[in-house]
Amino acid sequence: MMQFARVVDAYEKIEATTKRLEMTELLVGLLRDTPKEDLDKVVYLTQGRIHPDYEGIELGLAEKMVMRVLAHATGLEDARVMRLWKEKGDLGLVAQEAIGARRQKPLESSPLTVSTVYQHLDAIAREAGEGSQERKIRLLSELLGNATPREAKYVVRMVVGQMRLGVADMTIVDALAATFATKADRARVERAYNVSSDLGEVARVLAPKGIDGLNEIHLKLFRPIRAMLAERLETLEAIFERMGKAALEYKYDGLRVQAHVSPKKIELFSRHLENITVQFPEIVDGLRSAVRDRAVIVEGEAVPVDPNTGEFLPFQEVSRRRGRKTDLDRMSKEFPVTLFTFDCLLRGEEDLMGRPYTERRKALEAILKPTEGIRHSTVRVTDDVKQAESFFDEALQAGCEGLMAKALDSTYDAGARGYQWIKFKKEYSAALSDTIDLVIVGAFAGRGKRAGSYGALLVAAYDEEEDLFRTTCKLGTGFDDETLLALPDRLKAARRDRKPVRVDSRLEADIWFEPTTVLEVRGAELTVSPIHTAAWGAVRPGAGLAIRFPRFTGRWRDDKGPEDATTTKELLEMYRLQLKQTKKGSVALA
Repeated sequence: MMQFARVVDAYEKIEATTKRLEMTELLVGLLRDTPKEDLDKVVYLTQGRIHPDYEGIELGLAEKMVMRVLAHATGLEDARVMRLWKEKGDLGLVAQEAIGARRQKPLESSPLTVSTVYQHLDAIAREAGEGSQERKIRLLSELLGNATPREAKYVVRMVVGQMRLGVADMTIVDALAATFATKADRARVERAYNVSSDLGEVARVLAPKGIDGLNEIHLKLFRPIRAMLAERLETLEAIFERMGKAALEYKYDGLRVQAHVSPKKIELFSRHLENITVQFPEIVDGLRSAVRDRAVIVEGEAVPVDPNTGEFLPFQEVSRRRGRKTDLDRMSKEFPVTLFTFDCLLRGEEDLMGRPYTERRKALEAILKPTEGIRHSTVRVTDDVKQAESFFDEALQAGCEGLMAKALDSTYDAGARGYQWIKFKKEYSAALSDTIDLVIVGAFAGRGKRAGSYGALLVAAYDEEEDLFRTTCKLGTGFDDETLLALPDRLKAARRDRKPVRVDSRLEADIWFEPTTVLEVRGAELTVSPIHTAAWGAVRPGAGLAIRFPRFTGRWRDDKGPEDATTTKELLEMYRLQLKQTKKGSVALA
């Protein structure tokens, strides 16, 4: 049985060095000394975990609870333990001092083994339900009762999730390769980790079976893989120079989701391998009806969509769900999320990661039938810069961040970052730092709880040179229920059967209004748009200016006539000034 003290010896030396090579050598020494049956446990403990992240099993002990345990296990007053914590700022150091100063040593104690430490921590993590807190306290007290001061330091750090070793996962990959294979085999060890997301399993297989044993580790359902990542280039010309003809996809501003679907269950994982299934019930329901084959892994981006305007909402509406266990049904109805799928990694028993992008995209389109809540990412294959610029404008108008360019022959390289995928972000958008006054020129019929009223308004800026009102956004947020119900009556006098002569719009509204009513709007930024007509052609041919994430402030500008509203010239000046300031800020940060 491996003594935990041997592990602690290595941890103290690792903590004392700032050299990655020396850190790796210390880990190699530790791994060589570790019996095969304890190897996965040592790897997990070194990561500060008990299980891989995707299993969602966490220790979950708050610092105040640990301080209670320390006081109980050592006989020290609560106030003294609190003072120590304030002095040191590290509960591990508090545990080391408190255990060293405990008033009464246990009458019978035996040296801690790796297995004992792991089993106790695992039991703490799995405790749930009524009385679980007290059982967690008892288990930790037992562990600390047998711990030396040095051992207590690392046990407590593991419990509160602050190991402070500075050991990254890739350092452990290096150490595993050096211990059980060769440096030349490191890439194969890393690939096994990228596909399994479980360094404990990699160690369990590698130690007894060697490098060829890693061939057993492959893609499978309900074990997420580490996401493939993209590089960045500054121009579309540079992208085509590197890739030639490429698939351009909308780059959505949401939460990356890896969906695992089988006949009996569906699970969703984040880019960081967290199980986020309960947070998105509408995605689970959507996949249940959208997926034809019942054993697939697909990737996509979860984006909140305004049910009335059909436009994307800010990413914050997704992030509000993180970690929540209540109100999820209400939030999924109020701010429904759409999953835009862009890749297929597994179909039945077939691992598609080694297939080219074009084949994976065909498989995705074959196995998934788009629904309202599950769609395919918008894609265009081209090597023409002008077509790409137009597609880029469309992406910005849709509320996306920009484009993702993907080589047509690119395989899916889990965990890797390279130029097989290239992101092209916004260069034609600028933060909107002030409110603007816009004119209502149209409306769209409401859906859901807005049925019978207007779901969104079409609003415009004033072009004083042409005496026209040119559209700049759909406005669907910021209205309370009372305001929504009152809209038809408020705008009744201005309602028209056809588009007014002074309105310039490429969109076809359900209802048109004579431009008479002014309201105040706040937005996130100004961006080029192939749909809206404000400042048409001033920034780029075939594009106007639109407001991204517009929101009614609640203020009706009854003090202003329509010709007193924000002009298209003002919008253009704001865009150019703020874009210039944004670029200066980026240069300063660089």
